[in-house]
Amino acid sequence: MTEETNTDPAKKMRTLLAGGKTSPVTRLPKKKSGFASFRPQAEEEKKEEPYLIKKPSQNLPKPISQPDSKGFKFNFGPPFWTIASLISMAVNLVLVVVMLTLLPNIKKLNVENLFGLGNDLLGGLYSNFEKMDRAHITSTIPVQTTIPVKFDLQLNQLTNVILSQDVTISNARVTVNTGGLNITNALTTIVLPQGTTLPIVLNLSVPVDTTVPVILNVNVDIPMQQTQLHEPFSGLQDAIRPFYCMINSKAVNLDGQPICN
Repeated sequence: MTEETNTDPAKKMRTLLAGGKTSPVTRLPKKKSGFASFRPQAEEEKKEEPYLIKKPSQNLPKPISQPDSKGFKFNFGPPFWTIASLISMAVNLVLVVVMLTLLPNIKKLNVENLFGLGNDLLGGLYSNFEKMDRAHITSTIPVQTTIPVKFDLQLNQLTNVILSQDVTISNARVTVNTGGLNITNALTTIVLPQGTTLPIVLNLSVPVDTTVPVILNVNVDIPMQQTQLHEPFSGLQDAIRPFYCMINSKAVNLDGQPICN
């Protein structure tokens, strides 16, 4: 009976499964960390025990126990943002109060009067800038100065001179015809008495080098459109024109021409 049991593998397996205390599955190699281990289970358990049992380290710092919060604490944040927020809230509160104060009086305002006021204001500004661009600078400027004069004066004209003393003319040829005496082209000496008037021809160049005093009033008339102020006056008109045309689409300039085209 014993020999058959030892030689028959099937019976031996049934005997082990029926009467054995330990399952043969436990004796199979266990898989650890993705790799199969062929060591016995007892050796594996002995090997793993030193790593599983860890003693607490004495050098680890003790956890800091946070004190229990007593009372309610409110964090206002950085002082700058806190002050800015308070100022903003105060300004908004003032604006709300002002709006609530003006709200009952809004219905009393006349829209036509507002448009009329804007038309007069913008129209007056545009007209005045246009008048300034078309204006003239008129004035009388007194001039008092001295002008240097230096030139050559050419003389060529007939004139009469009066002798201031007796003048003797030597070797003058004289022709005398009288009733008893006839002298033709004879050399003689003639004396012209003082005060004698002689017609002469002046043909000479007279140098002039002197100063002339000048005292006069100069009238000045300068149109603004011909000065550097024309560009800023024209620019102011162009800046006001869109707003003026929004209120009054039939606005005209000083010449009666429409300006909103």
